Amino acid sequence: MNNYRIEKAEYNDLPEILKLQYLAYQSEAALFGTQDIPPLKQTLEEVVDEFNAGIILKMVIDNRIIGSVRAKEQGGTAYIGKLMVHPEHRCKGYGTILLSEIEKCFPNKRYELFTSTRSKDNIRLYEKNGYSAFDSKKINDELEFVYMEKC
Repeated sequence: MNNYRIEKAEYNDLPEILKLQYLAYQSEAALFGTQDIPPLKQTLEEVVDEFNAGIILKMVIDNRIIGSVRAKEQGGTAYIGKLMVHPEHRCKGYGTILLSEIEKCFPNKRYELFTSTRSKDNIRLYEKNGYSAFDSKKINDELEFVYMEKC
């Protein structure tokens, strides 16, 4: 594994994180055959709002952000979202590391996240890390989310 560091993102990291998000979520878009998915439509202003409301972590290798995850706590639950790793760095355990690090930011909380039912790799990653499905929500004929928790 390369030498990496994980730290809280700073305000000036947000444009680079959004650019990574657009790249990392291409594989998710391909599952649906459309670019019309929320992570690919998110604006910098919306990322700034998430930054101000919670914690965004970044994973850095060679001064490049290659991964990120964000979360906010509400009512004893840490809501985790936008776990992403650069396509060139996938399948190296970085997703697991990022997930573990964001959980450490919210000790002794219930953790909740969601993903598409088509995202089998994501579901496998979350289950491997102690998450289990507790709900699902059909958005339309194409899209259904599975909600997962770890208590």
